[in-house]
Amino acid sequence: MSALQLVTDSLPVLLQGTLLTIKFALWSMVFGLMLGTVVALMGISHSRVLKAVARTYVSIMRGTPLLVQIFVVYYGLPGVGIALEPTPAGVLTLSLNVGAYLSESMRGAILGVSRGQWLAAYSLGLTPVQALLYVIGPQALRLAVPSLSNSLISLIKDTSLVSVITVTELLRTAQEVIAATYQPLPLYLAVAAIYWVLSTGLSGVQHMLERRLSLPGRH
Repeated sequence: MSALQLVTDSLPVLLQGTLLTIKFALWSMVFGLMLGTVVALMGISHSRVLKAVARTYVSIMRGTPLLVQIFVVYYGLPGVGIALEPTPAGVLTLSLNVGAYLSESMRGAILGVSRGQWLAAYSLGLTPVQALLYVIGPQALRLAVPSLSNSLISLIKDTSLVSVITVTELLRTAQEVIAATYQPLPLYLAVAAIYWVLSTGLSGVQHMLERRLSLPGRH
């Protein structure tokens, strides 16, 4: 069988793995963004304890390899009575990892909103929580779009690491086909091409969002 024919025949299976990869990345991004926002607020709070917890979490997650984190969650946690299936373990680990990076993005974006916006919100009678939700938050998200988009693109590629715990995402799917056909080169090239298409497409969406959300005078 020729390499082109092999890739063509394997494409439906690879696309199924691609769909799972996208779902993995989106779920991890959603949970990671929620976690990152909470950690960001902890990091800018007036509580030394909350700040210390946030800094420690970010330092650990950014200072250790994602692959090691996956092993700790999937193979290590059962030792303390917490056993997770491969898919939940993968989503949890990716969410914890990306949450650390997103927390720094959101913290910087929140601090990037001028102090005058907070004062204006307070002058309207808004509480700090209301000011954050209705005034500061939307502006911070606008500022954070480039960083959030880059994190999602990186997350798409990082999902390949969960193949080590038997999650049948794109890379694992390709490995299963390779085990049956013994032709790794064309299939790995096909996988690389799919990741490239996903990353390029997301980059295009990122640039479009940046143009639409850019402040007046910054086009």
